[in-house]
Amino acid sequence: MAIMSKMVRKAAVAVEEVSVAGAKNRLSELLGRVAYGGAQVLITRRGRPMARLVPPESLDDGHGLADVTGWLDDTHPFITGVEGIVAARGRHLPAR
Repeated sequence: MAIMSKMVRKAAVAVEEVSVAGAKNRLSELLGRVAYGGAQVLITRRGRPMARLVPPESLDDGHGLADVTGWLDDTHPFITGVEGIVAARGRHLPAR
């Protein structure tokens, strides 16, 4: 249930879209709104998302790649495939 409450809180935050040029001109203002007002800003270039400014506390969920354990064992085909690729890379000489 805690995950759902986080999702609801994130959905309630309005995201402002700003072009790269606009972000460059208004960076101090945008950082203040994000840091002190909890706003989120999506920086776009020609309408395509490039970056997002979010408050630092919204990033600290305590979960990262290093926390993922136990979903693959050492005999899983994915792990053996990766080990084979790594071993083959050591034998391969790059083309000049």
